[in-house]
Amino acid sequence: MFNEIAGRYDLLNRVLSLGLDRRWRQEAVQLALAKQPLDILDVATGTGDVAFELRRQSPDASITGLDFSEAMLQLADAKAARHGGRFTFVHGDAQQLPFEDGSFDTVTIAYGLRNLAQPETGLAEFQRVLRPGGRLVVLEFPPPPGGAWGALVRLYFRRVLPLIGGLVSGSRVAYTYLPVSVEGFMAPRVLTESLLQAGFNTVRCRLQSFGLSAVHVADKG
Repeated sequence: MFNEIAGRYDLLNRVLSLGLDRRWRQEAVQLALAKQPLDILDVATGTGDVAFELRRQSPDASITGLDFSEAMLQLADAKAARHGGRFTFVHGDAQQLPFEDGSFDTVTIAYGLRNLAQPETGLAEFQRVLRPGGRLVVLEFPPPPGGAWGALVRLYFRRVLPLIGGLVSGSRVAYTYLPVSVEGFMAPRVLTESLLQAGFNTVRCRLQSFGLSAVHVADKG
């Protein structure tokens, strides 16, 4: 599915989020870089937006991007030339990372955790490849809240987003899957508990744009 929509993925991210996705990623990257990491892994890197923001904010860091979609990685490679190169992009499974224990200071994943068949397995893998004192930053869409605001968000997700996404990308299935995956994902408090169960010592969560997005920061002892 992601291979099919790769060519229009960046455009639709901007359109469907009204440009807010850039701000959300920038905030997540700032949190990821707070400990001044040297070696960073961006999981579910897609077309590389987080990897490139990491490079912009931390020019000296070593950045590796991993994704399951080869078409997305091809686009990331093509975009890397415009960002000064010096990226390593790897085809692989977030639930079985092809890296040794303790390989990275920081791991990031933006809007990819809910796409894993077993998110808890992914969290355990992220914890495994982090060095002691390392940090994981998870950027994800939480399920819409209750009340009038949540109802408005669900209306947008269920009616508007699939229509626009399907017309622009040519794959209505992909943009029908998106709201279904969001509404079925863990609430922030549940994800916080899952991170603690995966072995992280401290976890904090910040909601973005009235709960449209959420960033979790988990530190390994």
